[in-house]
Amino acid sequence: MTYVVTDACIRCKYMDCVEVCPVDCFYEGENMLVINPNECIDCGVCEPECPAEAILPDTENGLEKWLELNRTYSEQWPNITTKGDVPADADERKGEDGKFEKYFSANPGTGS
Repeated sequence: MTYVVTDACIRCKYMDCVEVCPVDCFYEGENMLVINPNECIDCGVCEPECPAEAILPDTENGLEKWLELNRTYSEQWPNITTKGDVPADADERKGEDGKFEKYFSANPGTGS
């Protein structure tokens, strides 16, 4: 088992999760984070820290797409270990449906 970041993170990117991760397995894209499933130790401390409820265990049904997306982009995007600036409109985007189709960007973030 591993944890995955879903589209609820897109355009929210609160980053509270990176502060508690003991193995630094988060990677930053332009408008979301992902978890490297090979580095995640399944501790689960990140899940309750996410205000957008974007982090889920991969054992939940229907998360295969997100597991693959997390795997792919964690190999391309820079590692992030400290919380950065939250997008100004994060609270407005929280809970919005269809964010992947509307806003996903494959561009990397800056990492830290």
